Amino acid sequence: MGAAMGMVMVMLAALLASFAPSARGLDRGEFPPGFLFGAATSAYQIEGAYLEDGKGLSNWDVFTHARSRDIKDGLNGDVAVDHYHRYMEDVEIMHNLGVNSYRFSISWARILPRGRHGDVNSDGIAFYDRLIAALLQKGIEPFVTLQHFDLPHELEVRHGWLGAEIREEFDYYADVCFQAFGDRVKFWTTFNEPNLFTKFAYMLGMYPPSHCSAPFGTCNSGNSHREPYVAAHNIIMSHAAAVDNYKKNYQAKQGGSIGIVIAMKFYEPLTNATEDILAAQRAMSFEIHWFLDPIFFGEYPKEMHEVLSSNLPKFTAAEKRLLQNKVDFIGVNHYTAIYAKDCISSSCDLNTYEGNALVLAIGERDGVKIGKPTAFVGYYDVPEGMEKIVKYVNLRYENTPVYVTENGYSQYSNNSMGDLINDVGRVNYLHGYLSRISSAVRRGANVRGYFVWSLMDNFEWAFGFTVRFGMYHVDFQTQKRTPKLSAKWYQNFLMGSGPVNTMENMRTDI
Repeated sequence: MGAAMGMVMVMLAALLASFAPSARGLDRGEFPPGFLFGAATSAYQIEGAYLEDGKGLSNWDVFTHARSRDIKDGLNGDVAVDHYHRYMEDVEIMHNLGVNSYRFSISWARILPRGRHGDVNSDGIAFYDRLIAALLQKGIEPFVTLQHFDLPHELEVRHGWLGAEIREEFDYYADVCFQAFGDRVKFWTTFNEPNLFTKFAYMLGMYPPSHCSAPFGTCNSGNSHREPYVAAHNIIMSHAAAVDNYKKNYQAKQGGSIGIVIAMKFYEPLTNATEDILAAQRAMSFEIHWFLDPIFFGEYPKEMHEVLSSNLPKFTAAEKRLLQNKVDFIGVNHYTAIYAKDCISSSCDLNTYEGNALVLAIGERDGVKIGKPTAFVGYYDVPEGMEKIVKYVNLRYENTPVYVTENGYSQYSNNSMGDLINDVGRVNYLHGYLSRISSAVRRGANVRGYFVWSLMDNFEWAFGFTVRFGMYHVDFQTQKRTPKLSAKWYQNFLMGSGPVNTMENMRTDI
């Protein structure tokens, strides 16, 4: 072998070593027949067209304009990535990618601009009809979320999630969607990450309606010790009402299924001390059990009762009867594992996501990070957490089927175009997490699908456009979509004929 060729082989070997988290190839054939592989988005983050064709203002439309200082780059989703006008292009992208399902959310304000006291917007119905038809024509299964953080502004002003009236509003909205789209939509989720949303909106004050109180933040109004749990209670009962309606009136004739999506970190004890072990369990209760225990067992977890006492609402007998309708599946949004440190035996800064559980989340132990950091603060590349979380959910919740409805890797938008497109970190991340799902499935975990967050770069809530999760790069000025290396890797995994690690047999015709 010549010196030049030898150098090339050494460089290629080094690149492959850095590129692949393990030597074992990942093969789609390892997953069961019918397993859903897709990508995910949400309405406010991609659609734009915020006042077109009869759409009403949403809470996020108003919030991003009135409080632009609370968005990292001061921008908004008025245009976002213009999916409303470019949906056919985006469906073609998905088809070329090889996904068999697409998870998206419906804009409540596009369907019912004024809630149940106003008219159904026929133009809004028509848009989602066209989108669903385009997906099905390409063999892509719609996986629909009814509420992904946004709701009509008029409902936010009227009572938001703090008033019990919102339950009737959501039930009516869900019914409109079941009637309009249920003959073609076979996968419904009621809410996306209500556990995360209620903390950000009513505890930390980072999302509309921006309520909080000390020690969690300084807002014009709010009670961080009570309001998150009132809002959560109303969301749980809104979910229960929609599930009851779907199962009684639609499921048999439409043949679909319904679930809910929960944000799930996996919390590891920082140390082997009893206090940290209990802190990790407490963090899981305030993260996962908060919403799923009522849905499966009719009651909040004991750890929440112990910490919150009278601030935690109680379920009435009628509410418990409504909760007897179990979900058909659980959506798991999982990005990271993290260490949990107890804040009862030692003082901590409680103005954090886990502060209400009296827990401090820490990304390193003894100077060693739990995984490679990503652009999202506090999110690390810890693939073993994925296997642990799906097993945990299966074990606690009666082996109910799980769909991994979000999993993804963030980049800073100010990276060079070359680094954004050549997203080796994302490829490593997706390979690692999918490998762990494969491992869990082989060991008997009841996992039925996996969705990458996100199909394309978009508006990332309080981070604005400063971070990117997409497999497709979006130029936010021209709206041009460009496949990143991760899109090519995912396509190769989905459409290839054998195992893939990284660059092996990489298709470039995407």
